[in-house]
Amino acid sequence: MPAFHSSPEYEHGNSGSLGVLLVNLGTPDEPTPAAVRRYLKEFLWDPRVVELPRLPWWLMLHGVILRIRPARSARAYQKIWTEHGSPLLRHSEDIAAALQNHLSARSAGSVHVRLGMSYGKPSIDDALNMLHADGARRIILLPLYPQYSGTTTGSVFDAVTAALSRRRWIPELRTINQYHDSPGYIAALTSSIRDNWDRNGRGEKLLFSFHGLPQENLARGDPYHCQCHKTARLTAASLEIGDDEWIVSFQSRIGRAEWLRPYTDETIGGFGSSKLGRIDVVCPGFAADCLETLEEIEIRYRDLFRAAGGAELNYIPALNARDDHIAFLSRLVSKHAGGWPESSPDWSASEAARQSDKSRQRALAMGAQQ
Repeated sequence: MPAFHSSPEYEHGNSGSLGVLLVNLGTPDEPTPAAVRRYLKEFLWDPRVVELPRLPWWLMLHGVILRIRPARSARAYQKIWTEHGSPLLRHSEDIAAALQNHLSARSAGSVHVRLGMSYGKPSIDDALNMLHADGARRIILLPLYPQYSGTTTGSVFDAVTAALSRRRWIPELRTINQYHDSPGYIAALTSSIRDNWDRNGRGEKLLFSFHGLPQENLARGDPYHCQCHKTARLTAASLEIGDDEWIVSFQSRIGRAEWLRPYTDETIGGFGSSKLGRIDVVCPGFAADCLETLEEIEIRYRDLFRAAGGAELNYIPALNARDDHIAFLSRLVSKHAGGWPESSPDWSASEAARQSDKSRQRALAMGAQQ
């Protein structure tokens, strides 16, 4: 028989609260080869991330990749590491804290926002344990991936349901699969680009760079590619720029297989060869700035652009904890919590407490121990 977790014990009359589980990809604990190796081992062994037969992939992963890549990746992390640690973790924590404040201010009920990482710390299991301790009987799962992919949101769902399968008392669960075309998300992206242009001026091209995927994922039905293009198209329309002023590309490819095209490095190199004075790059697939935006785009590809003959690459930061981003995420959570007690305009904390106390008294009268 499997052992199911049941702590803390059930409390009669406790109506529970609303939990929001924010999930992002994850990060090494330190910018060292050993820490990066632990992180990559967990990340790259996920069958959602690498869809190859397990035995050949295990041999390749342990025999080649984990012997070579950790040192190289550690050097990249060292370029962006801050006194507060990993930028991805810091920005994700800022998003969680700001969303907690926003939801608490607008909700009549008890709301708890917790952050978990698919790989590394804090883990998804850790975040679920905290929500369990918070008394969250209803959970909104919000992966911080605007565009759906099986490699990201699908993997998060697997991890969450696996963790919950070990619980004796399963909470109600609703999952936000994507928000790539939500008006509030497009409005926040548009405002962030306009704000950057107001401060720094505008380049000759706007490049929407998304994280890449193997082409085979698209062929197998992953909607990510189409959702990326829709995000870019809606944002360009909101910015009122012409079709010749923006382009979509895909970054961060690894290995020799064909990935989604066009590739960001080749596109930026081509812009440099064309002697463009300035280009602007935004990465709408990343809710928080991370290695792929701060090191790959802002450092490595800026150097590539200049070496190819271009003048200036202006990176437009991720939405991070911008006020309009947090306000949108708060509305998104509230929408998906529709019908639950905390989302009802008629919900009263004092009345809920009174009803819970009556329920507890009835249980005690029937012989309950607590």
